[in-house]
Amino acid sequence: MAMSCKDGKLGSLDNGKYVRYTPEQVEALERLYHECPKPSSIRRQQLIRECPILSNIEPKQIKVWFQNRRCREKQRKEASRLQAVNRKLTAMNKLLMEENDRLQKQVSHLVYENGYFRQHTQNTTLATKDTSCESVVTSGQHHLTPQQTPRDASPAGLLSIAEETLTEFLSKATGTAVEWVQMPGMKPGPDSVGIVAISHNCTGVAARACGLVGLEPTRVAEILKDRPSWFRDCRAVDVLNVLPTASGGTIELLYMQLYALTTLAPARDFWLLRYTSVLEDGSLVVCERSLKNTQNGPTMPPVQHFVRAEMLPSGYLIRPCEGGGSIIHIVDHLDLEPRSVPEVLRPLYESSTVLAQKTTMAALRQLRQIAQEVSQPSTTGWGRRPAALRALSQRLSRGFNEALNGFTDEGWTVIGNDGVDDVTIVVNSSPDKLMGLNLSFTNGFPAVSNAVLCAKASMLLQNVPPAILLRFLREHRSEWADNNIDAYSAAAIKVGPCSMQGSRVGGFGGQVILPLAHTAEHEEFLEVIKLEGIGHSPEDALMPRDMFLLQLCSGMDENAVGTCAELIFAPIDASFADDAPLLPSGFRIIPLDSGKEASSPNRTLDLASALEIGPAGNRSSNDYSTNSSCMRSVMTIAFEFAFESHMQEHVATMARQYVRSIISSVQRVALALSPSHLSSQAGLRTPLGTPEAQTLARWISHSYRCYMGVELLKTGAEESDSILKTLWHHSDAIMCCSLKALPVFTFANQAGLDMLETTLVALQDITLEKIFDDQGRKTLCSEFPQIMQQGFACLNAGICVSSMGRPVSYERAVAWKVLNEEETAHCICFMFINWSFV
Repeated sequence: MAMSCKDGKLGSLDNGKYVRYTPEQVEALERLYHECPKPSSIRRQQLIRECPILSNIEPKQIKVWFQNRRCREKQRKEASRLQAVNRKLTAMNKLLMEENDRLQKQVSHLVYENGYFRQHTQNTTLATKDTSCESVVTSGQHHLTPQQTPRDASPAGLLSIAEETLTEFLSKATGTAVEWVQMPGMKPGPDSVGIVAISHNCTGVAARACGLVGLEPTRVAEILKDRPSWFRDCRAVDVLNVLPTASGGTIELLYMQLYALTTLAPARDFWLLRYTSVLEDGSLVVCERSLKNTQNGPTMPPVQHFVRAEMLPSGYLIRPCEGGGSIIHIVDHLDLEPRSVPEVLRPLYESSTVLAQKTTMAALRQLRQIAQEVSQPSTTGWGRRPAALRALSQRLSRGFNEALNGFTDEGWTVIGNDGVDDVTIVVNSSPDKLMGLNLSFTNGFPAVSNAVLCAKASMLLQNVPPAILLRFLREHRSEWADNNIDAYSAAAIKVGPCSMQGSRVGGFGGQVILPLAHTAEHEEFLEVIKLEGIGHSPEDALMPRDMFLLQLCSGMDENAVGTCAELIFAPIDASFADDAPLLPSGFRIIPLDSGKEASSPNRTLDLASALEIGPAGNRSSNDYSTNSSCMRSVMTIAFEFAFESHMQEHVATMARQYVRSIISSVQRVALALSPSHLSSQAGLRTPLGTPEAQTLARWISHSYRCYMGVELLKTGAEESDSILKTLWHHSDAIMCCSLKALPVFTFANQAGLDMLETTLVALQDITLEKIFDDQGRKTLCSEFPQIMQQGFACLNAGICVSSMGRPVSYERAVAWKVLNEEETAHCICFMFINWSFV
């Protein structure tokens, strides 16, 4: 059949001759197309009957017209997409050319300085005798360290500071004032967040980013100035004074507060001058710097519980882009006063990579996300638009930071401990805090809680990748959570008969993740967790219902350098409103610079020191301290509970014990997820030492010998505990699964747990079919009858999937039937040989 996609007024017939439609017919067809782009044969005939103007057109012609119309629509969309990609590539090419020019200038500058200092070193003796050489040295020093001119707090003095700030900022954004190096793991390209660089050998920490966003410059500046809306560590920015300039710009005096990231360090604040102006080429500039006494400008007295940090000239250069959008240069340059924190945490405040991840790149991501929402408005999870989901994410993060910091001006008060200074308890009874909780819900029952309690602690983690640990905590909640505490938290926020229709299963039935939103480039998830079978009050104990948590998860990309991993959640109603009360709790794991060694500070729990390592429970010779430089991070835990004030002592005791139990669980999980070469030094841990495990190890070894004719374990010992130890330390992954319609894993050795990225307890949540890909499942189905009849089967090389979703390749696998003492089948055992993560 001949087809035409060029002219909407033409149709085609089998003989290749075209039929011309009247304008009225084209208008009618276009209207029908928007209603149904791909009508069926019956629908096309119905259209002809319903629209008399189409009565003289054959159904085959109608079919061809719709085919051509869909073809043109597809071509238009593809052309539009290619034009957008071309504009983006053109802008990116311009950025790369500018970056190349800047790098060439930086190289020339370094070559000049190198030659100058070499000459100065060679002629030191001459320079002290010859006054002409002194003038050269003096001029060089003046160029490198310009003298500060006197300032005052008058408008003219502030304008002088602002103009100098603008000059210094532009020299960092597009010049060579700072030596920039590409951030590890960042590859510039059309699909990347932008070109990101970090400082090398400069005062404080600095990060720089360039990118293209589909928003106009004024809109970009408006978003970036509202720092609390996108920078989640920003508590507040207060504009104390605004001064217009003769050139149409503005000078603002700001006071900014940043949350502390852990319980081990104080929060930061800044006293800033912000200058907004338009350059001669039409570029919009927003630059900032700290005001200090040395500049003789206005001062801000110290604020209790905050450490005054310094912002060196920083800001945003926003240039309009051809075809729409903006090209933006971002510079963040801070001195966070690392000497005010424990030595072990100083790398966190001395890392330009952490600054780039948490601040500089966060600004670009916010701009790109808003631009995408503007260009592609849509409704996502639970009928909410992306902007509403962003607001929920912001509320979760901000609520967690508020509880973690516990500022007294928000009503938080520290209460006494029980003699062990590991968990801090703070209580808030202020009306502002409780305003969101004292609401009547849809069932008509008001909340009666009149106080909020937060239990928080921090600990040092070693040899555990933050991303992997966080993924485990997210996907295996039953490994660390107490469903009774979950039920109490839900009941505290929502009192009265439960209005949600949930499953009627007894006890904790598991969790179901319902995704709301996902930002691919940031690996951030906003989701609803459905905990099945939890009672919401003592009255519901015999009739457990489902419980819902709103959860924010980020930082699960283990390849991202310096990423902060967070898992923050709060109990919600099944039909929660955007302004529903939230009491966020959760975990934050921040990687520390591996280059610095330090002992654990006071009130930091060193997991490695508390773990049982070696047969006697002591550190083995190859202890964690020798390997701690390879992977260190600090984890902070904070859990909030609403309660009635007369129950404060009881709730405080419960919360303290709960957080300690979580710490104990994280210790166990951290050891299980640590690299196998460290775990191989560890003694056996419960339940491996139980008689059941020893019996199973003996059955596995005996059955392998019977079916394969060779020994599985190279050991001469006959004792069950020796067989178990040898099996546990076997280099290949060995795991057993039950003989059920849907087989689940019941046991694995250390290599098997490493391969599945799980623990012995959580192992029983994994089914056999989940770890194989489609081809592996087909192979397994075909070989399973042979295993049951013959007793064993050999599988070729293939791919498995760990519980964290990572692909695992293996060279070959062996499966055999494990017989008990009565020679009946007890389970199926698998051994994966030479496995590795892909």
